[in-house]
Amino acid sequence: MMWLIIILCFSLLLNIFLIWYVLKILGKLLYTADNLGDLYITFRMFEDFTTSMYNMEMFYGEPIMEEFIAKTKLVCEEVERFEEIYGLTTDLEMIEEEMADGRNTEETS
Repeated sequence: MMWLIIILCFSLLLNIFLIWYVLKILGKLLYTADNLGDLYITFRMFEDFTTSMYNMEMFYGEPIMEEFIAKTKLVCEEVERFEEIYGLTTDLEMIEEEMADGRNTEETS
């Protein structure tokens, strides 16, 4: 009977520790997901900016600008690979709509 109580106490302590550990790891995951979402948004806005800048008469057809835009798109694609992680905390559909609304506002100005 004494062994059963000892095992039960050990199991209880182990379960409490594991719950604490899972909550701590989950907090880190959500923090990372939120930061990756912010990084994705920043790169998308940067990509839109460089594309709009390239379409200006002054820069249109510049090979360096073309390469710059290609490199920016590569970085955005690389960040998109982590969509599963930052999708936990970031509403991508809402962001895409806001970015599209921003582009439409700029075009009409």
